[in-house]
Amino acid sequence: MNSAPLSRRRAIQTLFCSSAALALNVRPDRAAAEISKEALHLLMIGDYGTGGADQIKVAGAMQKFVADSGVKPDGLLMLGDNFYGPVKEGFMVDSPRWQKDIEAMYPASVFPGPMWSVLGNHDYHDNAGGEKVQVAYAAQPGVRWKMPTKWYRFELGQAGKPLVTFICLDTNLPAVSGGMDKKTKKERGSLTAAEEKEQLAWLKAELAKPRAPFTIVVGHNPLYSNGDHGDTKELIAQWEPLFQRHQVHAYLCGHDHDLQHLEMKGLFTTHLLSGGGGAKTRKLEGKHEVPFGKDVHGFTHLQITEKALTFCHHSADGGVLHTVTKLPDGSFKIG
Repeated sequence: MNSAPLSRRRAIQTLFCSSAALALNVRPDRAAAEISKEALHLLMIGDYGTGGADQIKVAGAMQKFVADSGVKPDGLLMLGDNFYGPVKEGFMVDSPRWQKDIEAMYPASVFPGPMWSVLGNHDYHDNAGGEKVQVAYAAQPGVRWKMPTKWYRFELGQAGKPLVTFICLDTNLPAVSGGMDKKTKKERGSLTAAEEKEQLAWLKAELAKPRAPFTIVVGHNPLYSNGDHGDTKELIAQWEPLFQRHQVHAYLCGHDHDLQHLEMKGLFTTHLLSGGGGAKTRKLEGKHEVPFGKDVHGFTHLQITEKALTFCHHSADGGVLHTVTKLPDGSFKIG
């Protein structure tokens, strides 16, 4: 998994696929990916934890997808902003919102697998110590919520022969999510400077270790985005060189309240945003030329085989919006 120059063949593939993708920027494909019963299947959402009508609608669409497709999800990826707004009685591991907005919203009868989760800015800001509560909830026996620490690694596939390595990170660096809140005039919660340094050292060490054929990094804030928050320059500077050197196949995130697929010229990593899980959507305002972007509520289906990663954005109304397949050599194809 060491860094290597792009082969001429891969460069040609990527150029061809990128051109095809850009041609579809305003005309997203609507062909659902063929479902493989032998594949691993994950559903992902970000920016969902409102408890409101839109979260309920997206959760219902996810359940309908499972029923209609016959897919048995191996787990869910929860991409941050897991809880919006202050909890009046105090946000604790026994808060009713865990049952109402997590356990019942995404029932174990439909989604029996783990809920691998990362922290968003609202998980720090809306309830003091909320990030610690989410880690503590995961430590309880028998819960599906998985957040052993603020950053962690897991793998999926056969024992001893995993298909994919997931590296889950906390994007709430002090320069990204910290600083003074303009409304409250109080310091906003974020990683400490020491935690940022520790996480970066850990990330470098994990990427240097043996990994599965595919590597996916998961966070909340995007590196690149056409959403209203735009690019996160601090993450680009700190993480992008590592992603390229170690050939990370995909970076999954939310933060911007929309669905996006970005391919940055000359870079190995595919960037997928799935931030339409329930919070109010926002107009895309960026100028990156990308395969797909839409300010709509919805979720993303990830299908994993030994040959490919296939991502499919679905709207809350059940429609297929966009599909991209990522191959081991870093090339991709639309549809």
